[in-house]
Amino acid sequence: MCSIKCRPLLRGLCCHRSRSISTTAAKLSLPRGKNAEELPPGAGPPPSPDAARAHEAAVRRLAAAGDVDGVQLALQEMRLRGVPCTEGALVAAIGAFARAGAPDRALKTFYRAVHDLGCARPTAPRLYNHLIDALLRENMVAAVVPVYENMKKDGVQPNVFTYNLLVKALCQNDRVGAARKMLDEMARKGCPPDDVTHATIVSALCKHGRVDEAREVLAAALPVCAAYNAVVLALCREFRMQDAFLIVREMVQRGLQPTVITYTTIVDAFCKAREMRMAFAIVARMVVTGCTPNVATFTALVKGLFDCGSVHDALGMWKWMVAEGWAPSTVSYNVLIRGLCSIGDLRGALSVLNGMEQHDDCFPNVRTYSTLIDGFSKGGDLDGAISIWNDMTCAGCKPNVVVYTNMVDVFCKMLMFDQAENLIDKMISENCLPNAVTFNTLIRSLCDCGRVGRALGVFHEMRRHGCPPNVRTYNELLHGLFRDGNREDALQLVIEMQNHGMELSLVTYNTVVSGLCQMKMSREAVLFLGRMIVQGIRPDAFTFNAMIHAYCKEGKIRMAAWMLGGMNAVNCPRNIVAYTLLMAELCNQHRLEDAMVYLLKMLYEGIYPNTATWNVLVRGAFRNLGCIETIDLIQNITTDLSAGTEVHYSHS
Repeated sequence: MCSIKCRPLLRGLCCHRSRSISTTAAKLSLPRGKNAEELPPGAGPPPSPDAARAHEAAVRRLAAAGDVDGVQLALQEMRLRGVPCTEGALVAAIGAFARAGAPDRALKTFYRAVHDLGCARPTAPRLYNHLIDALLRENMVAAVVPVYENMKKDGVQPNVFTYNLLVKALCQNDRVGAARKMLDEMARKGCPPDDVTHATIVSALCKHGRVDEAREVLAAALPVCAAYNAVVLALCREFRMQDAFLIVREMVQRGLQPTVITYTTIVDAFCKAREMRMAFAIVARMVVTGCTPNVATFTALVKGLFDCGSVHDALGMWKWMVAEGWAPSTVSYNVLIRGLCSIGDLRGALSVLNGMEQHDDCFPNVRTYSTLIDGFSKGGDLDGAISIWNDMTCAGCKPNVVVYTNMVDVFCKMLMFDQAENLIDKMISENCLPNAVTFNTLIRSLCDCGRVGRALGVFHEMRRHGCPPNVRTYNELLHGLFRDGNREDALQLVIEMQNHGMELSLVTYNTVVSGLCQMKMSREAVLFLGRMIVQGIRPDAFTFNAMIHAYCKEGKIRMAAWMLGGMNAVNCPRNIVAYTLLMAELCNQHRLEDAMVYLLKMLYEGIYPNTATWNVLVRGAFRNLGCIETIDLIQNITTDLSAGTEVHYSHS
């Protein structure tokens, strides 16, 4: 609206300027015709200061309205009418271009300022600061360096705001060491760092996990709450709560009072660790010290209670928070929706969404819809998930890669693979590139449905879209290929993984070992088991159970027993599945007495039989009805277990 009002003003100024030039030209009897057209723009007497101020006001109004085209037009009119561009107009124009995400236009306008727009050469850093800020908004660090060099060549001394922008640029690009050296340059130039300088460096060090270095900078700088809060946050992320409390104590000793951000950070850390007693103790401490909790504090508590399974307390906290006048934020609503979805209360989650839409100042965001789609999908209500997706698109909320991936999963669960692939194509067309999780979701579902060939097609498309497959991708394909009986392609895929420099994980080895065992290739499986141990990957119960099952299916009881005994050698505790598999094969071979020996060994190790174990033994006993002593022993064991008495049997 402002830009529409400003454009007539510009036209009026232009007309007024034209009339002034025409009058002057008439008085001076300037020649007409061809020679008049060759006069440079703005020929005639210099414009009045009032004209420059009027044009500057127009540029400011257009910039405030976000009308970058109008700003460009206004600057062009000033050039044509010979009105010199003031520094204020140029600052407003650069700011407008920056807010519009067009730093390249800001840069071109800046370099045209002196020669084309008649702007006086800057002698103060204000204009340079605005330009550097515009470039940094789009992370155009490479363009900042020549601007800074030109600034120094023009004899303009940087001020603390300039240095803060440069420090921010270095920190954004992981050059924290260079940012710290900038402090030395500031000292040499007689420009002492301020609170923002130190807070930026401390925050960057904490972000990279260099908390101890951050504490050194903190100790040498003037005490600033923002810097201390950054260190507290970094320590809380590592759950170094004792150190966090020491930092808070240091704040107080240096004359700072912990803010609501400080306390809420600590409360959130305890909630994430599910130590709710300590979280509530910190809240009580806040109140005692006169620091009032805010909605973020209560949101952290609600989330923590949900995560601990205290649903009733979480809902009670929410109701109390609202009743006391704390207006929930979008983040708060998202936490409540996530908690309700986690307990399967999809109707309640949907009612919360409807409540959000009725508020004028709290709208659902992409996280809200993503949580709901995921909740409905996991709850089996796939039609409901699609309905949420439709609501999201109708509300004009642009989906991100997480929402798209959730919807790919929904379509896959409904076996709508064409729609899933179309959705991935839509992501690419809308410049929301799918990640490995997106592709893995589709590949896993295709493999589960036996469509391994189509899954391999998706696999080959990944790299074309700039998304290299990860270990999870290969594991899903290996699982599908082995289940399809395609050993050759599966082993070729393992070789491809290694050629791409990927380390085979425990899951990869287990998938290969299990696949080979299912194909009765125990010899090849044990070779992979050996490679696994040599590479320092410790086999787990799944690995041994697969090998024991394979040997039992092949009737190789001795090898199965040897594999069971080898579990302890790699610190892998024996389990009920391994014993039950071995006892089942012994019973199949009419060796019920040997099976009873393993039953006693199992009991001696504190592993108690389950239903499957008893089924195996009962079937074995019926096959061997002449073994009265064995049947009596089973009866005695079951009697003791039913009575709850401790079982002590000799297994010698």
